[in-house]
Amino acid sequence: MTIVMAGAPLAARATDLLDVWHAASVHDPDVAIAQSAREAGEARRAQASALWRPTVTLSGNVARTSANTSTAGANFSAPAFGQSNGVAFNTSINDGNASGWTLEARQPLISRERQAQSQQLDISADAADLEWQSSRQDLMLHTVQRYFDVILAQRKLDLLTRQHSAVERAWAQAKDRFAIGDAPVTDTYEASARAESLRAQVLAADNELQLARTALSDATGLVSPSLQMLSPGGSAVPGALPPLAHWLALAADSNPQLRLQLAKAQAAREETVKLSAAASAKLDLVAQAGEQRLRGSGDFGPASNTTRQAMIGVQLTVPLYTGGYRSARQAEALHLEDKALAEVDRTRQQISQQTRAAWLGLQAGSARISALTESLKASQSRLDATQLGRQVGDRTTLDLLNAESDASNAELALLQARVDLLLNQLRLQALAGQLDEARLEAVNTLLQR
Repeated sequence: MTIVMAGAPLAARATDLLDVWHAASVHDPDVAIAQSAREAGEARRAQASALWRPTVTLSGNVARTSANTSTAGANFSAPAFGQSNGVAFNTSINDGNASGWTLEARQPLISRERQAQSQQLDISADAADLEWQSSRQDLMLHTVQRYFDVILAQRKLDLLTRQHSAVERAWAQAKDRFAIGDAPVTDTYEASARAESLRAQVLAADNELQLARTALSDATGLVSPSLQMLSPGGSAVPGALPPLAHWLALAADSNPQLRLQLAKAQAAREETVKLSAAASAKLDLVAQAGEQRLRGSGDFGPASNTTRQAMIGVQLTVPLYTGGYRSARQAEALHLEDKALAEVDRTRQQISQQTRAAWLGLQAGSARISALTESLKASQSRLDATQLGRQVGDRTTLDLLNAESDASNAELALLQARVDLLLNQLRLQALAGQLDEARLEAVNTLLQR
């Protein structure tokens, strides 16, 4: 599939909806933002696993140190020296060299706080994936909306231009007929006023089209593409529309925004658990080895001291008092949890209302298109009859101008109704968490019929 990118020559064929989506999916900045956020979420999942793995720490020190040790009243015994009481030992090092190292390995065994933190990281990773899904669906909807904005703006400009040309012809005919005394001067004034009004509308419609094209180009990188227009025939939603209860159940279960709010509520709950008193204690398996050395000269001559130690065991840590900081943070977490639960309820209501609105829009869409199709036929028949009546003198120039305006408005209204029907279909699928490229391809097929 050929995609026309910025700076590339235009494709020979018209750019369809899938072409526009593929271009937006690699060009729109929101894609890069969502993808980076998703990858960051996957990194949090790795962090959650790492919390329960052992950690190994090596530390060392070098310093200049002075040390004095004095011991009196000691008991001393050694082979060949017998036993002595009241012995004194004195050592002294002035400005000596001290060095040491410590190697420690720590394996968490029990920690409710660490468990809550691990679950929060997993929830955060799931939330990042949900945000990516929601962002992708939003981008699809925005891309389709921009695509149809260009089509509608182009069609509106075409209709107004065509109508302006017809009014210009009617104006010229009114002036000619007035010149020979076959029509009143009011016909000339009415045609002139309508022509100037339409000229202003054409300029406004052209500005609207330029803005719509710029928005599409910014999002996709496509430079003034020749878009696939809607076919003259109308097409409704493919297949029978499932009942509203079906879509409400799907939205309640699969809507990415609702699932994201539920994930945030779960994370808030884990934060409350993490700060509880029961979660403050932790038990670790600890292994440690180290050595400390001190060498130098002192009051009694050269001296040195070397201490080595190694240990393995379990370490229990229980915070007894934190100055009220932990309890204050838990109170904050409890209120934030209540806030998150309230946001879940609000989001659930909003999703339900939006799903109902999109479903009702689809229900009424087909009937609306049928009515507007008949309205267009009637408007065109009225225009044909008015043109004939104008030629034989049964209709005025104002009647003809009004008939042309009504026919153009009916054609534009029908096109808008078809676009609304397709957009409501995609919105309903997005609310149910089912909007994907396959759905866009189905809509693209409808456009080409």
